[in-house]
Amino acid sequence: MYRIGQGLDFHRLEINQERPLILGGALLDSEYALVGHSDADIVIHALADAILGAMGLGDIGQHFPDTDPSLKNMDSSIILKKTLDLSKEKGFQLVNIDCTLMGERPKIAPHRTKIQSSLSSLLNLPEDCVSIKATTTEKMGALGRTEGLGASCVVLMEKK
Repeated sequence: MYRIGQGLDFHRLEINQERPLILGGALLDSEYALVGHSDADIVIHALADAILGAMGLGDIGQHFPDTDPSLKNMDSSIILKKTLDLSKEKGFQLVNIDCTLMGERPKIAPHRTKIQSSLSSLLNLPEDCVSIKATTTEKMGALGRTEGLGASCVVLMEKK
């Protein structure tokens, strides 16, 4: 049996040399940073939501509320690990992921391999089962004005 899940996440973007930019668990060299309660890793947030959705377990806001002060600046890889543990409890394993980043900045192409490698390691999946793509909004809307960055992830889960 297979299940498909889909997740989305968006965070505001700012120029901030004091806060790191983390995407897919990879620390990227960038003048940009994402604003959020946790480390604001939109790729992992969208991925965790996709896994939770495939399992019928709600979303990360239910499991990791941004109103909980103990989760402030939380490493999103912890969210991913706990989400994967929940899917294993239901007898499912991840087959592959397909993620798309949406926004004008930062440019993703120079970082794609690093993000893919990081996710491959975190998920214990071969790199050819981890797809990272990017698109712009052709300068339209908030993302086009570089006010934020978005991520969409789709996962395929298989019953063991």
